[in-house]
Amino acid sequence: MFKKTLTRARQYYLFIIAILVVIAGLYLQFAKYHMALHWLLGIAATLELIPLIWSMWQKLRIGAFGIDILAAAAIVSSVIMRQYWAAITIAVVLTGSIVLEDYAMNKAQMELKNLLNKAPKEVHLIKGRKETEVAISVVRAGATLIIKSGEVVPVDSIIIENESSFDESSLTGESVPQYKKVGDKLLSGSIVLDGAVTVKALRSAADSQYEQIVRLVRGAANSQSPFVRLADKYSVAFTVFAFMIAIAAWAISHHGIRFLDVIVVATPYPLIMAAPISTISGMNRAAKHGIIVKNSRVLESTAEARTVAFDKTGTLTESELTLNEIKTFNGYKKDQILALAAALEKGSSHILARVVLKASAVKKLKLAKAKNVREEAGLGLDANVNGRQILIGSVALLEKHGVKLPKTFGKSLGNHTVILVSVNHELAGFITFENTLRKDSKRAIARLRKLHGIKNIIMITGDNWRIARDIGRRLGITNKEIMAETLPADKLSLLESIKDEYQPTIFVGDGVNDAPVLTAADVGIALGARGEPMASESADVIIMINDISRVASILAIAKRTFSIARQSIIIGIAVSLILVLVFSAGHIRPIYGVISQGVIDVFVIFYALRAHIDTKSDLKLGA
Repeated sequence: MFKKTLTRARQYYLFIIAILVVIAGLYLQFAKYHMALHWLLGIAATLELIPLIWSMWQKLRIGAFGIDILAAAAIVSSVIMRQYWAAITIAVVLTGSIVLEDYAMNKAQMELKNLLNKAPKEVHLIKGRKETEVAISVVRAGATLIIKSGEVVPVDSIIIENESSFDESSLTGESVPQYKKVGDKLLSGSIVLDGAVTVKALRSAADSQYEQIVRLVRGAANSQSPFVRLADKYSVAFTVFAFMIAIAAWAISHHGIRFLDVIVVATPYPLIMAAPISTISGMNRAAKHGIIVKNSRVLESTAEARTVAFDKTGTLTESELTLNEIKTFNGYKKDQILALAAALEKGSSHILARVVLKASAVKKLKLAKAKNVREEAGLGLDANVNGRQILIGSVALLEKHGVKLPKTFGKSLGNHTVILVSVNHELAGFITFENTLRKDSKRAIARLRKLHGIKNIIMITGDNWRIARDIGRRLGITNKEIMAETLPADKLSLLESIKDEYQPTIFVGDGVNDAPVLTAADVGIALGARGEPMASESADVIIMINDISRVASILAIAKRTFSIARQSIIIGIAVSLILVLVFSAGHIRPIYGVISQGVIDVFVIFYALRAHIDTKSDLKLGA
C-alpha cells in the first residue's frame, strides 16, 4: 500500500514539474533565450523519461508488455531529434493522464468513500442510568445504546424503546424510509430520521452488516479484473502495428522525423485504464442499489453469463411456506405428527423447519427430546424419540428405509411440498406446505429472457416433479428448464454438465443451504435477508434486500459496464490508428500529434466513467 501511494505521489510531482518547465519554457521562448530553452526542455524531458523507463523495465522483467514502450520511444526519439517541445509535451500528457486516472478512480469509488465517511466512531452507551460516549470498538452484543436523530445506526440491533423512520438507501438501495417500532431489527448503516430510539446491540461493530459491506466494497474496488489483461492484449497488437508504420514511414521518406511523427500519436497510455475505471464504476453503481459484487472478475463473468439457474424454495418462492394440512395414518393424531416433526427439526435452519416449529409453538405443543439426530443430505432427518425411530423427510427417505406407502399415496399429496413422518418404519402421517411465489418472480424471469446473451433459465428444486411443474408453469419456465427431485450433489452435477455454448453460469440461491453450488457456479448470487448478517460467504454477489428483481439489475449493470469498457478501448484504439496513418504522411509537426493524443486519452477516460451513471433501462429492469 505504501509503495502504491509513493508511486502515486511521484506521478503528481512529475506532472507539476513538467507544467512548471512548460511555463518556464514559454517565457524563454518569448524572451528568445533559445540555448537556455533547449537545455531546460532537454534536461527536463530526460529526467521525466527515467522513471518511465524504469517502470517499463520492471514490467518487462515479469513478462508484461504494454503501451509504456511507445511512450518511452516517443520521448527518446524527441530528445535525439531535438524536438524538445514534443518531448516535454509528451511528459505532460503522460503524467497528466495518470493524475486524471487517479481522479477518475476516486470518482468511481465515491460510494465507498461515502460509506467510510458515514461510519460512526463513537456511540451513546447506557450504563445503569447514565449515558456515556464510548468508542464503537468496545460495543458488544447485548449492550444498550441510544441512537439520536440524524445519526447512523452503529451496530446491528433491535429496538427496545420508541420508534422512528430509517433511511436504508445506502444498504439496500431503497429510497423510501422504513418505519421501525419496538421489536424490529435495525441494520447498521441505516440512518435515524426522526426522534431517538433505544436499542440492544445484536452484534459487535466488526460483525455487523455495515462493516461487512464496507469490507466487501473495499475488496472489490482493490481487485483487478481479467478484462484489464484483455486491454493489454489490445495494446500489444497496437504497439507492434505502430512501430511497423513508424519504421515504414522512416524507411520510405529517409527522414527520422517521420518515425517520431507516428510514435507521438501512438501513446494512448490511459487507454489501458478504460477497463478498470468502467469496472469500478459498475461495481459501485451496483452497491448504490444494494448489490455487493465481491470482485471485478465476478462482474465480468456476470456480463458474459448465458445461463441463470435458480434454486426454487426461498428464491423464486417465498422463504416462508404456509402449512397447508396434516394427514395421519395408523391411528396417529395431527398434533402428534406435528410434535414429532418439530422435535427433530428443533436444531435445523431449513425453511420447512421454521414453519413446523412456528406451528407447534402456536399450538403450545410439548416437544420430546430427539436423540442421535442424523441428517441424510437432501432427504431428511433420522432420530430416536422416546425409544422410537423417527424419520421425517421425503418419499425417497422413507423408501430408502423400507417404509411402505399406500398405492394411491401420490395423488393425496397434490401440488404441495411435503414432509413425511414415520415411526418405527410405519407411516404415521405427512405435512403439506403451500408454495407462494415471490411477487416479482414472474416479472424477473420475463425480463431476464429479454437481456442480451441469456440463453438458458433453469429452476432447480428438491421437490417432486408435480410441484416443480406447477411452479414452473406459473413462472413461465418450461418443463425442459426444470430440474426436480435433486439432491445437493445433483445441483453440482447439473452445473458441470451445462454445455459450453451456455457458459458462463449464474446460480441464484438464498444462501442457507446453497453454499456448495454457489461456489461451483461461475457466479453465485445470494439473496440477503434484511436484518441478518451477510447471506453467504460462498456467494460472489450479495443482494442486500430480499428482492429477486435485483438479479436482473446486476446483469443489466454488468452488461452495460463491460459494453462501455469495450467501447472505450475500441474507440480509443481506432482513433489512434487513424492518427497514426495521418501523421505518417509527415505533413503535421510532432507537437500537434502529442496534443491530439492527449485529447483522445481524456475523452476515453470520461467515456469510461459513463458506467457510473444510472440509465432508465437499467433501473426499469430492477424495478
